Amino acid sequence: MSDAGVIGQAHDVRTTDGRTLRAHEVGDPAGELILVHHGTPGWGLLAPEWAADAVARGFRLVGYDRPGYGGSDRHPGRRVADAAADSAAIADALGADRFRTWGGSGGGPHSLACAALLPDRVVAAAVVAGVAPYDADGLEWTAGMGQDNIDEFGAAMQGEPTLRPALEHANGQLTAIGAAGVADVLQSILPPVDTALLSGEMGEFLFRWMTGGIAGTVDGWVDDDLAFIGDWGFQPAQIRVPVLIVHGGQDLMVPFDHGQWLGGRIPGVTTRFSDEDGHLSTLRTIPDVHTWLLER
Repeated sequence: MSDAGVIGQAHDVRTTDGRTLRAHEVGDPAGELILVHHGTPGWGLLAPEWAADAVARGFRLVGYDRPGYGGSDRHPGRRVADAAADSAAIADALGADRFRTWGGSGGGPHSLACAALLPDRVVAAAVVAGVAPYDADGLEWTAGMGQDNIDEFGAAMQGEPTLRPALEHANGQLTAIGAAGVADVLQSILPPVDTALLSGEMGEFLFRWMTGGIAGTVDGWVDDDLAFIGDWGFQPAQIRVPVLIVHGGQDLMVPFDHGQWLGGRIPGVTTRFSDEDGHLSTLRTIPDVHTWLLER
């Protein structure tokens, strides 16, 4: 295992509309499947701690590159809801009738899509520092966000012709400065508790996780942002499977109000809120998230 992340066994999965999705598997192929939806930007790389957890406990942990990222074909105009069919295709290819799933940050809505639209297949779902719908009633969506994210979603509201060059510029900055400089580039959206993680092994992983899927193109990042501010294709209130919401009170990327909003709208939801955590620091809870999912 590399300190900068675990790729695992690669699978290229064909969707019903002819696209290819790249999935990355670690753990026991005969174990329970947990499917991971990465953040924005990102790809299916898995943290060494998550992979070691899968190996030690004998479950099957699979990350995948969302369309437009890494080894997965782009799906222009995709909605958040489309993640359900893509996830089902991956589960089918792996021979799993039922599965559990979690998503971090921008992956959160995609985990919820699976919970809402695949109730006969998804045992349970978790959202770690995940975003709420842009049109959420009673939520000021950008309130409490750092300036970088306010600017990014302001560009998204102007459409792809404005958003794409903004993200290409941000990608160039990240690539040029490397892992050691990420805290400087992202300082407006990182509270001290998150900045502290951007050093050593975790910092190397987070840098590779954020940048590895956009080395050739920002297509996936563009499509994620446009999907977040559009119609998701489902309502969180329609979810009937067990859901866990994890969120930090110091989050400047996806403000705490998003987690509270989701926690107040999903029936039977379990919430784990922490005043001490920011955005990135909630990733330290992933082994506990795995435990919660496997107990359902």
